[in-house]
Amino acid sequence: MAKPKKIKLNEQESLTIEWDNGKTNTFPLKFLRDESPDAGNKGETILWKHIPPPPKGPDKPGKYEIANIKSVGNYAINIIWKDGESAGIYSWEVLERLAEFLELKQNLNDNE
Repeated sequence: MAKPKKIKLNEQESLTIEWDNGKTNTFPLKFLRDESPDAGNKGETILWKHIPPPPKGPDKPGKYEIANIKSVGNYAINIIWKDGESAGIYSWEVLERLAEFLELKQNLNDNE
């Protein structure tokens, strides 16, 4: 599993991660927030039963802007959004999978 060498916020538009394996990924902030791995966003599975996330209310100002990024041990980051949301922990593995998903999504859009 790769680990970040550098994480850079780009003008509240995107987050760029340079990995120790030579890859670089740039994530639009809207994509990162919408794909947040927290249970309030994706739901959770307990004893093989999926519990969907609660209904979402209207967006608050700052939903797609980062207030702070905190390191979580040596395996993840926690993004604190300007609307106060901070539940999502993005492990290096999750970020690598999100990068693959984003690349696939962009390739599909390019081929339309």
